[in-house]
Formats: sequence, C-alpha cells, structure tokens
Amino acid sequence: MYSSDIIAAIATPPGRGGIGIIRISGNDLEEIIQQLLGDLPKPRYASLNYFLDQNHEVIDHGIAIYYAAPHSYTGEDVLELHGHGGPAVINLLLKRCLALGARLAEPGEFTLRAYLNNKIDLVQAESIADLIDASTAGAARSALRSLQGKFSEAIHELVRALIDLRIQVEAALDFPEEDIDWLETTHLKTQLNQLYEKLEKVYVSSQRGNLLREGAKIVLIGQPNVGKSSLLNRLAGDEVAIVTEIPGTTRDAIQQLIQIDGVPLHIIDTAGLRETEDIVEKKGIERTYTAMEQADLALLLIDSQNELSEADQNLLSKLPVNLPVLIVFNKIDLLNQPAKSEDKNGYSMIYLSAKTGVGIEILCEKILTLVGWRSHVAGEGIFMARQRHLQALDQAQRHLSNAIAWASSGKAIEVLAEELRLAQYSLSSIVGEFSADDLLGEIFSHFCIGK
Repeated sequence: MYSSDIIAAIATPPGRGGIGIIRISGNDLEEIIQQLLGDLPKPRYASLNYFLDQNHEVIDHGIAIYYAAPHSYTGEDVLELHGHGGPAVINLLLKRCLALGARLAEPGEFTLRAYLNNKIDLVQAESIADLIDASTAGAARSALRSLQGKFSEAIHELVRALIDLRIQVEAALDFPEEDIDWLETTHLKTQLNQLYEKLEKVYVSSQRGNLLREGAKIVLIGQPNVGKSSLLNRLAGDEVAIVTEIPGTTRDAIQQLIQIDGVPLHIIDTAGLRETEDIVEKKGIERTYTAMEQADLALLLIDSQNELSEADQNLLSKLPVNLPVLIVFNKIDLLNQPAKSEDKNGYSMIYLSAKTGVGIEILCEKILTLVGWRSHVAGEGIFMARQRHLQALDQAQRHLSNAIAWASSGKAIEVLAEELRLAQYSLSSIVGEFSADDLLGEIFSHFCIGK
C-alpha cells in the first residue's frame, strides 16, 4: 500500500479563515523546499518566509516549518506552510506544490504513512480521526488516551501474557517425553484465569469508549398524546418538536443529539402508535417500528393518569427481544405525584413530568445505567474504541474461554495451543500487527484529505 510519491494537501477546513495550512510529505523534499522558499529552513524551527511561484514572485507570506525524516508525523520529510486562510491564496499555493512534483493526497494518506512507517499503530491512527470527530468532552479525552497509546499498551500487555503462556504450552508439545505434569508445574489454569479477568476489564472499558464514540440510540414510543415530543424538548433543552394536544401531531421520526454526563445520546421521537387511515401518519408509524429495530433503548411513555393498557402491552410484545425497555409515566404534575423510580412486574419504571421537568434527573441516571454507562468512571481509564475493536476483543475472549476449558480437561494440548494462538491473533489485529489491506483502506478512507 505504500507509495513513494510526494503528497500535498490543504490541512485546514475549506472556506475563509485567519490561517490556511498546506502539508507536504515525501522523501527528499529539499528541491521542492528550495523552489518554494528560496532556502532550506532549519529543521523543527518556525521561520518567517515568502512563498514563491515559478517566477520567484511572492504568492504569500507566512510561517514555514520543516521536519526532516524520520522525526516527523509521517516519518518522511514534511513541510508545513502556514499562510493566510483565503481560498484564493491557499489554492494558489497548493497549485504551486503540485506543479513542483507533488500530487494531491488521498483521504487519510498522511496518517496511513505514519502507520506504515511505524510512527503510530493502528489504534492510534484511528484515535486521531476520533479526536477530530469527538462530539463531547468525554469522547475527546478518551480519544486522546488512545492516541497517547494507553489502549495499545493494554493490548500489548495482554499479548505478552499470551505469548508467555504459549511458550509453556509449546514446550510441553515439543518435549512430550518429559515426565512433567505441565498443567500443575506451570500453574497454567491460574494464569489463564487471571489473563481472562484482565481481558474482561479491557473489554468493559472499550465498550464504554465505543459508547462515547458512537452514542446510544434511544427511541421514544407510546400511544399518541402521551408527551413524547414534550420529553424530547425537555431533554434537548429546546423546542425541537411541535407539541399540541391533537393526537398524531408527530408524523415522522425526529432525531436529536443530546449529552448526559458527556455521553452522546441520539433521542428519536416517533409517531404515536395507533390505528389510522391517514397515509402520512401510517408512513410515520412504519418508521417508528424501524427505529425500534435499530435502538439501544426504548422509552415507553404512558400518561400517568392511566395504567399500562392492553395497547401498551401489545406494543411491548412487538419490541425486539433483546431491547432494554424503560417505562416512563408522564404528566405526574396533573396528579400532584412525586417523581420516583421503581421496578415492577419485571420492568423499570420512572414517574416524571416532561412539562415541569420534575423527575428528569432520575430519568437521565436510569438511561445511563441501561445503556451501559457508570458515571463514577466517566473518562477514567476509558479507551476510545470502535466496533472492530470490540469484535476482536470478543473473539479473544471466546478463544481464551475455550483454552480454559481445554486446560481444565487436561487433554488435547494441541487444541489448547491453537486457541491461545487465535486469541493472540485477534488481539494483535487491534493494533494492526495483523491487518488485511482492505481493512486499512476502509479505515483511512474516512479521514480528512489533509490528515
């Protein structure tokens, strides 16, 4: 996948700005730098320069920083030109770089080169994009932890422990004539169990990091006019949905991103579920069922003046089997009831008023619990994780669990050795030690052009 071409790109967002940055990377940039600046600046020092065209006339005036290989972001020679941020001047400067032999960088190509030149591992590369895209302070902190190598260190520690175990098992395979009870002598079962516990901790931390990155989808469902739109507006802190006393006002799903304790949550207000002949409302109800299939949590709203009706029970029966449900009794202000939380008949229930805001804090705490978040660990030891990381960790857990079972049986050490090998392979794929080219292409294609 590596290309020796010199690449260039604008590294600042499109449009007008105070500063525009162009980044150039490749081997042996001295000639291009001489043509652009008239001289080779001192490496890793910011110098004030004129940026020159082919006739040595000034295109712009700004700061140039030269990073000589291998002490740069990509591991190659890198030149950054910090000029004025007008679209005309920054594009003239980029055109000049391309005329001197550079080509326009592909999305994520600078970071791809950093990865291929062993400046960062794959987790750190992904965390750069996650840091840029972070929608909450908690997500940004977790992405920075991954960028600093905390996630990678945890994975490497697990891999080293697996390698130590594999050495012991392979030794037993290589020297079968030795009269040694290798299971007892090496305390293999104890070591396997300890390793599994460490892996479980990393997995839990990664799940929380994935929640910070992706957010959770929470769908508001219920009969018409029970206050779904009012609750959405209360959670969002804005009038994002129309609220009237007319049933069927909401005819399409309305999605709003909110934060609770730094955790991004996608709240989806749906059409009230009822029998109707209105074609538009029917379409909205169809979309409600689609949203239910894709949700991480369902809030079933009920008017607190009513009990759980047959229609509500019917709706509960139509929810996906593994979808957590929180029953919310709204409009307690009409009954002068206090806000509360209780578990009843196998369901978690919250009593609140979306109109006055009473009970909203109780609801928020319960939501975080049901989506797998614990506020007392917010931001502490959490790694920004992607779905592929969770899948790899899950595979490693399964293989390690199989290894524990074989170790307990005391039979078929060859199978035990293979399970340990597969567990190591799964973990190593996270940091990119074993990664297919198509996976790398998928990861880096979602980066910015100048990154």
